[in-house]
Amino acid sequence: MVGVILGLVVGAGVLLLVMGLGKRFAREVVPTLVDLPGGAWAVGGVLGAVTVLGVAGWLRCASGLSDRTRLARNLHAVGTAVCCAAAFGPFFLLLSGLPGRNCRSESCAYISGTGSAFLAYVLSAGLVGWSVHRWTGARAAERAAVERERVRRLRKKGKGKSRAAGSR
Repeated sequence: MVGVILGLVVGAGVLLLVMGLGKRFAREVVPTLVDLPGGAWAVGGVLGAVTVLGVAGWLRCASGLSDRTRLARNLHAVGTAVCCAAAFGPFFLLLSGLPGRNCRSESCAYISGTGSAFLAYVLSAGLVGWSVHRWTGARAAERAAVERERVRRLRKKGKGKSRAAGSR
């Protein structure tokens, strides 16, 4: 019982430490990012595209693991973690630059340019995500049309499934 309580306390402490260090890191990095050439809008656009690519990689990597070696499974897990970080990291990075609620400290102040960077992030992630979704949907429809044509040609030659079997 003491071990469980101690584990919970240590786990909560580590979680709070990681969250605090992540916010501090973001508060140091965001002003530098916003001052890059192209300004906050370009940074938000690039981070939005990174998020979409991270989500696409995460969905691709999250597919089921079957008969792979232990090394391949571990590398696959590392790849999934990297894609997950690329998917969520830019969002939380930009979110940390926005003003803190109910905080009067200098560490919670608004970082100039993060509002427009966040808006550009949302717009670019939405636009790139929508276009990737449309592209993959069009590819799937094209593959389905090719498969339907292949089955139609086989049926025409009498080598496919019978129409009576297909209607059941």
